[in-house]
Amino acid sequence: METITTSLNPAVIVAGIFFSFILLELIVGRFFQPAGQRRDALIEIIGSTLLLGVTVPFITFASGALMQQLAPEWQGALSQLPWLAGFTLFLLFDDMTQYWWHRLAHKVPFLYDLHRAHHSAQYMSIRIVYRNNSFYYLLMPGIWFSGILIYLGLAHVYFVYLILKMCVIYGAHSSVPWDAKLYQIKWLKPVMWVVERTISTPSTHSAHHGLSAEDGVTNYKGNFGNLLFFWDILFGTAKITRRRPPKYGIENLGPVSWTQELFWPLVRKPKAKPTPEFNPEVAK
Repeated sequence: METITTSLNPAVIVAGIFFSFILLELIVGRFFQPAGQRRDALIEIIGSTLLLGVTVPFITFASGALMQQLAPEWQGALSQLPWLAGFTLFLLFDDMTQYWWHRLAHKVPFLYDLHRAHHSAQYMSIRIVYRNNSFYYLLMPGIWFSGILIYLGLAHVYFVYLILKMCVIYGAHSSVPWDAKLYQIKWLKPVMWVVERTISTPSTHSAHHGLSAEDGVTNYKGNFGNLLFFWDILFGTAKITRRRPPKYGIENLGPVSWTQELFWPLVRKPKAKPTPEFNPEVAK
């Protein structure tokens, strides 16, 4: 069993899927974005490295260590739980809490300062999936809850859940609109109607990253779902147009340095002067 688990390491599988999306964008010429600048590359490379190399391993270790101190007798307590029940727990304690965390980040200025790096990109791409301030992820309840559920014995469920969730998230951020072609297939219309109300797609998630609500597509005050778009349907924040915004970015919010986007509140600097790296009209 140990050999099988090692050979099916979910981190390796997720990494393979991630690089497959990068390769796809390279093949179709959508990875090196015209709107992308040196600052964007720095935010994406450093932010992704810190998340995957520091933040997630730390939370996984810390949540387990904390539970070991508080409830050592609970370790593995849910290992015999039916698989579907365990998967449901991850949907509720990871994906739904991430929906509310994301939604709250667009309401509370302090949290938006931790999230704005994800929206300052003027493009959609696999590049921006992990583009966020490190403290945004460190404080994210869902990652801590996942660590606790793993401690309780649901690691085997989490492996499958993580792979499925990251496939959806990568696909929703990709600059390749895979859903657009499917919408055009007549016999798939009923299927796509269900799909776009169940999981995040390029059209629904790109609407969340749009620059201005005046374009009729953008919904940066909604479409918060990560794996499940169903949360937006359930909690009344969904907007489905099957189109993509003409522009991406942040509306009515001036630019700051890339170091502040990554490390605020540790880094607080005066707002940067408008440069070609930032469109001064880019809005929240």
